[in-house]
Amino acid sequence: MSYLDHLECSACGKSFDPALVQTFCQNCQAPLLARYDLGRVRTEVDRERIVRRPKGMWRWREVLPVLAQENIISLGEGDTPLLHLASLGNDLGLRNLYVKDESINPTGTFKARGLAAAVSKAKELGVTKVIIPTAGNAGGAMAAYAARGGMQAYIFMPIDTPYANQYESQIAGATVELVDGLISDAAKLAREKAQAEGWFDVSTFKEPYRTEGKKIMGYELAEQFGWVLPDVIVYPTGGGTGLVGMWKAFNEMETLGWLESNQRPRMVAVQAAGCAPIIKAFEEDASGSEFWNGATTVASGLRVPKSFADKIILDDLRESLGTAIAVSDAQLLAAQKILASREGIFAAPEGAATLAGLMQLKDKGWVQPDETVVLFNTGTGLKYIPLS
Repeated sequence: MSYLDHLECSACGKSFDPALVQTFCQNCQAPLLARYDLGRVRTEVDRERIVRRPKGMWRWREVLPVLAQENIISLGEGDTPLLHLASLGNDLGLRNLYVKDESINPTGTFKARGLAAAVSKAKELGVTKVIIPTAGNAGGAMAAYAARGGMQAYIFMPIDTPYANQYESQIAGATVELVDGLISDAAKLAREKAQAEGWFDVSTFKEPYRTEGKKIMGYELAEQFGWVLPDVIVYPTGGGTGLVGMWKAFNEMETLGWLESNQRPRMVAVQAAGCAPIIKAFEEDASGSEFWNGATTVASGLRVPKSFADKIILDDLRESLGTAIAVSDAQLLAAQKILASREGIFAAPEGAATLAGLMQLKDKGWVQPDETVVLFNTGTGLKYIPLS
């Protein structure tokens, strides 16, 4: 079913065996990336066959890591709508403005994609206990897929994580421990518990397969645009799995000969001004980011002081001739209201941040009126509704 061949260190290129439980390259402290036998895929798999399959992320199974169909844990993730933002595009003078709306995924966010792939592969490798530090949405997704797969789940999340995230994790049977601190503090506790008690840590980029689930957003975009990629993709960047995954997907599709044009999108990373390590590193032309002290933003998913894949994110932005931009909480909340009132889309603050970033780029002339631009709304704003 899958053409998975090996895992490769993103820094030194060393190969790792995907038949064994793997985390990251200990020597380089760098993520592992899944590599497929794309030569065989190109020869043996017709993209039109994939298009005709029943909808969902797993119709792309040849370039996903699970070998046996019975190990797939699915809740119907993937194939989210690509919506033309006609009213908002008219307001901004962008006739080809779209949003890829990930809020209709199971558990309400794009995190379902990555955790579906990671938890399925963990099950295939015999893992029975999974643990994660989370800003909220990844925890809820992991709890749901672990429950469906008959696995135990343990979650560490900041104490100020939206209650919806806490409750959805608990009702799915996960043990939830609230942490007085940031996701970096939660990560430390998760790592200690994993090492002491044998839990498998599915933290962002600390295992190889969440990226694989997220990359399918790139395959879907290509199909939805008739195998010609958009000019610009604006993406909210905390851990950065989706950005890295999509750029990986574009590389794979080019190798497969599936794209009708060699044009690649300019990738834009949007972060909150109160936690913008990637923006700072990009502007300073640094190869990696520094830990962001005092991280603060209303967008929980953007409150990531340092991504484990910061070097890959920065490389992908530069290779794409893209950019990185910070928006204030006031700007992203205003953009959230604009998306809802002009297009009927109640985006999460993280998703709304992409519109706030685009508005800045439009003012600077970085985006042209005839370019095709895709915003990513990574989740539903319903997760943020207060209890009272």
